[in-house]
Amino acid sequence: MEVHATTELKQLNSRHETNSITNKPSPSFSIQQMAPGFSQLVQETLDYWGDFWQRTILFWDVLRQRGNQYYQHKAMPVPNVLHFDYEVVLDGRTFERSANYILERIKPPEGVILDLKKRPFVIVDPRAGHGPGIGGFKADSEVGEAMRAGHPCYFIGFTPDPMPEQTIEDIMRVQAVFLEKVIELHPMAEGKPCVIGNCQAGWAVMMLAATRPELFGPIILAGAPLSYWAGVEGKNPLRYMGGLLGGSWLTAMISDLGNGKFDGAYLVGNFENLNPANTLWTKNYNVWANVDTEAKRFLEFETWWGGHVNLNAGEIQWIVDQLFIGNRLATAEITTSDGMRIDLRNVRSPIVCFCSKGDNITPPQQALGWIIDLYEKDDDLRAGGQTIIYAIHENIGHLGIFVSGSVAKKEHEEFESNIDLIDVLPPGLYEAVMIPKTADAVNPDLIHGEWVTRFEPRTLQDIRSIVQPSMENEFRFGTVRRVSEINLGLYRTLLQPFVKAFANDQIAKWLQKLNPTTLPFELFSDRNPLMKQIALLAEQVRGQRRPVSPDNPLLKAQTIISDGIIAALDNWRDLRDQSLEQIFLGIYSAPLLQALVGLRASNKSPRWKPGIELDRIELMKTRMAELKARIAKGGLHEAAIRSLIYVNMPESSGVDERNFEALRRIRAKYSDLTLEEFKRSIREQFFTLHLDRDAALAAIPVMLPTDTDIRMKTFERITEIISAAGKPVGERAKRLAQIKKLFGAADKD
Repeated sequence: MEVHATTELKQLNSRHETNSITNKPSPSFSIQQMAPGFSQLVQETLDYWGDFWQRTILFWDVLRQRGNQYYQHKAMPVPNVLHFDYEVVLDGRTFERSANYILERIKPPEGVILDLKKRPFVIVDPRAGHGPGIGGFKADSEVGEAMRAGHPCYFIGFTPDPMPEQTIEDIMRVQAVFLEKVIELHPMAEGKPCVIGNCQAGWAVMMLAATRPELFGPIILAGAPLSYWAGVEGKNPLRYMGGLLGGSWLTAMISDLGNGKFDGAYLVGNFENLNPANTLWTKNYNVWANVDTEAKRFLEFETWWGGHVNLNAGEIQWIVDQLFIGNRLATAEITTSDGMRIDLRNVRSPIVCFCSKGDNITPPQQALGWIIDLYEKDDDLRAGGQTIIYAIHENIGHLGIFVSGSVAKKEHEEFESNIDLIDVLPPGLYEAVMIPKTADAVNPDLIHGEWVTRFEPRTLQDIRSIVQPSMENEFRFGTVRRVSEINLGLYRTLLQPFVKAFANDQIAKWLQKLNPTTLPFELFSDRNPLMKQIALLAEQVRGQRRPVSPDNPLLKAQTIISDGIIAALDNWRDLRDQSLEQIFLGIYSAPLLQALVGLRASNKSPRWKPGIELDRIELMKTRMAELKARIAKGGLHEAAIRSLIYVNMPESSGVDERNFEALRRIRAKYSDLTLEEFKRSIREQFFTLHLDRDAALAAIPVMLPTDTDIRMKTFERITEIISAAGKPVGERAKRLAQIKKLFGAADKD
């Protein structure tokens, strides 16, 4: 475009060389002879508009490539965006109770050595409208960090279309077989597989862990919602959508129009509606404005973001009714077809909840609210033998939890390098606190990576301060649940027969094509004959590409205009969200509506709250009696572990990764306990101290050998472990001195 403009200017100059009337030479006319300021302005304008049209043509071509890429990716038998090579281990589509899930073994990249004695990692990706692979999208990812730490790695992905009639329970059964296979393939591994559940895969992992706890090592939930009504007024507008749409009847109708399938593009569209400035402007503007450098990154991400998958009507209806609107998982209200109640308190593995304040899809309230739904007192959590750890990022968005390189190099690397420490933490609630490693750090050789991780004890009150539970909120969403049940029943009785009679595969196919989230792929691809001309033009532009100078004033004006558009769209989003929230609160806070659907008969919560069942109480009583009888049982190992736990009891200052690394090295040198035996011993000694601290401490001298030299060497190792993160002070120093006296006590009688 700029070449043509220059040619026109030359012609303009030549036309002014002679006077058309007198045929005498005219004064020479050229941009160079204009006033210098005006000449520069004209040249900068021409430069900018030449660059503008070049960028526009190249941007259209990028959209064309994205559309072609969408259809190529969709045509693959098992599409994913994994950065790593892999091999298929098991295909759930071949099972008797089949599901469209596949177990893949990730091949380590060149230079990465795996340790078969380390527990394997299994990453489960979310089936929330997008295709699989986000957990291994980059080298710096959950998959990459696990392998760099020496762990074998597996990935559970899925195909675009579900098996006919597959259910959520079928998926659970298939994934259970996958974990059994992983355990079988790693007989030498110390510990059961660590399973990472990303986003919507998190609740699926927890459901399986509650019904098959013996298959799991530590569980990491990354941006996973488990408590769907939770949130803060003025934020988290997505949680209101079920109520504003009148419940799940619309989900059923969309599935019926899809002839039994639910198009995942609708879920993607919901995510995109949360940030219209990014969806309608910023995402595309950044590519257009930086088309020479951003195209590759954009196309890589769009491969996953645009890789839409389908769900069966029964699957999505179960998810919406039981989870998104029903919120039944966190209160053990879900029962399987064979009568098993899914109670998250049955999970025996440590649970790591990683969430972010910047996540508007799974805010911390929804990631952590289930804890206070299940437990009223800290002692209940400890008595249940559950270890829960949470980590809250300050600002990363939902997708950044899985794809951000900085998050992978910090949080995921720290979780994965400290996974054995997580596995042996005593029952209780902890916060993972990560501080930068400094040059003056104590015992730097005991620190993995660039961060020092501590697991500091917390209480349920800390969770309540984050979640901010409200009875009014419970009544509002309880009303939504009742209204949804009523409207779904009306739809199924009055409308569904007509919709099903009208629906067929052809209509479903056209609805998918016309979906606002999918339609741009059809328009901007080679399926549109006009786009072939764009490809030819783009090729010509690349041959004569002349980017505008970065200091061009029109380029700066472009940025100012873009910022204004973003601000306007953000203001519109805020106004929209505030309005929708007020509408929701106005409708579902009304006492009359709550009374009409059967609530407000009492002030009790509209949700059933799980208590401590009689069989659980009896089990705890039996366990307590056994522990009391064993307070003085055991030898040197048990006494040492009891002493370590006492100095670092939950009410103390927590556990530093250096403490565990020192313990690990000493255990490797002096003990033949396996990690599982070590974990069992830690839990038993923790409960012993919790049950009767004074009696447990008094029994330590009785458990020790008579050899004074062995006693003192053992105490030296305890001191070495305790001091790994720095000299103990305060309460820890007092407790360590108390243990020293016990180890120096008189010999056994």
